[in-house]
Amino acid sequence: MAAARSHEGPGPLRRAGRAIGHALHAPFTGTARGIRKATHAHGAGESGLGKLIELHAVNGAGDVMITVALASTVFFAVPTDEARGRVALYLAITMAPFALLAPVIGPLLDRLPHGRRAAMAASMLARAVLALTMSGAVATGGLELYPAALGVLVCSKAYGVVRSAVVPRLLPPRFSLVKANSRVTLAGLLATGAAAPVGAALQMAGPAWPLYGACAVFLGGAVLAFTLPHEVDSAKGERKARLVPPHGVAVSLASTGRTGPGRGGGKRSRWARRGERNGERRPGLRSVGPSVLNGLQANAAHRALSGFLIFFLAFLLREHPLAGQSAAVSLGIAGVAAGAGNALGTAVGSWLRSRGPEVIVVAMLALALGVAVLAALFFGTVMVAALSATAGFTLALSKLSLDAMIQRDVPEEVRASAFARSETALQMAWVVGGGIGISLPLNGVLGMSVAAGILALGAATSVRGLLSTARRGSPHPRVA
Repeated sequence: MAAARSHEGPGPLRRAGRAIGHALHAPFTGTARGIRKATHAHGAGESGLGKLIELHAVNGAGDVMITVALASTVFFAVPTDEARGRVALYLAITMAPFALLAPVIGPLLDRLPHGRRAAMAASMLARAVLALTMSGAVATGGLELYPAALGVLVCSKAYGVVRSAVVPRLLPPRFSLVKANSRVTLAGLLATGAAAPVGAALQMAGPAWPLYGACAVFLGGAVLAFTLPHEVDSAKGERKARLVPPHGVAVSLASTGRTGPGRGGGKRSRWARRGERNGERRPGLRSVGPSVLNGLQANAAHRALSGFLIFFLAFLLREHPLAGQSAAVSLGIAGVAAGAGNALGTAVGSWLRSRGPEVIVVAMLALALGVAVLAALFFGTVMVAALSATAGFTLALSKLSLDAMIQRDVPEEVRASAFARSETALQMAWVVGGGIGISLPLNGVLGMSVAAGILALGAATSVRGLLSTARRGSPHPRVA
C-alpha cells in the first residue's frame, strides 16, 4: 500500500505547497537573473567589472537609506526662513570630508595597491557600524549623530576613490573607460532609486529602521567586495611610474604598463625636465600633461554651476515662484529636471562609442553654456527646467570623461591620490558656486547671466588645452 502511494508521487498538498513556493520564489530569482544578465553583459562578467557594478549598486542603496534616515533630523534640515549665513555655514561643513580625504586618505590608499578589495570592504563595514551608532541618536538628535554622519561621508568618498582607481583593472575587451564608468555609475543611480522607497517605508516603522536596513546592506557589501576578482589586488602587468627613466626619455606609464612618448610628440615634457633638475620624485596630477588638468578645470565649472543653481534657485523660487506655480512645484520642476538630466547623461555615457574624453568635455561645456545664455535671454519656466536638465546631463558626462582621463593618464602609484584631490577640487568648486548663489540678489535674469559667466570662465581656461590634446591624440587607447 505504501509502495503504491510512493509510485503515485507526492500528495496534492505537497504539490500545492511546491507550486506556491515556486510562485513566490520565481519573481525574486527571475529579477536576480535579469540583473545579473544586465551587469555581466558585453564581457563584464568575464573581466569582473560586473561584480564591481553590483557592489556599487549595493553602495548606493546603503547610502540612500542613511540619507532617508537623516532627512528627518536637524542634520539636513534647513528651514525656509533660515538666514543665508546659516546656509553658508552648511556649505563650509560639507568641505570637511573632502579636506580630510585629499591629504590623508588618498595617499594612504596609494600605499595599498594590493589591498583594494579589503579597503572597499572596510569602508562598507565602517558604515555599517556607524549606521548602528546613529540609530540610537537619530530620533533624539544626540551629539554622536554628527561625527557618525561625517564618518559616513568620509567612508563613502574613500570607497568612491578606490572604486574609480580599480576600474581600469577590470576593463573588458572593446570596452572604453567612459562606458565602464557610466555603467558603474548608472547601477548606483538605479539602486538609489529602488532603495529610496524602501528606506521611506522603513522610516514609517521608526526613525532608526532605515539605519538598520543600511547596516544590513553594507554588511552584504563587505562580503561582496571580497568576491571581486584577484586582479583588483594584483599588480601583475603594472609598473610604477618614474618621472625620468634611466635613458632620460620622458615616458608616461599607464596602469596597463604600456609606455609612450610624453605630451608634445618626441619632445621631453616640462614635468620631465623639472624631474631632471630635481631628481626622481612621486608623480602627481601635474606630471601627466595638460589633459587631466584641463579636464579638471572644465569639470570645476560644471560643479560650480551645479552648486550655484541649487542654492540660487532654492532662494529665488521660494520667493518668486515660476509663473502659475507654487514655490514647492517650482522647486520640484527644477529638481526633477536636474535629476532626470543626470540620469540621462550617465545612461548616454554607457552607450557611447569610441570618442575621446577631451572632445566630450568640450562638447558638454559648449552645450551648457549655450543653454545658460538662452536662459538669461528668455528666463521662464521652460528655460529654468531646460538649464537644470542640461546642467545635470553635462555634469554627468563631463565627470565620466574626467574619470577616464585620470584612469588613463595618472600613474597607478598615485591614482588614488589623484581621484581624492580631484574630488576635493570639484567639491570646492561646488561650494564656491553655492556661495555665489546665496549672495546674489534674487533676480532670475541676473542669476542666469552669472551661470553663463561661470561656464564661460571654465571654457576660457580649458577648451583650448583640451582640443589641443585631442588633436595630438593619446598613446593610451580604450578611454572613450
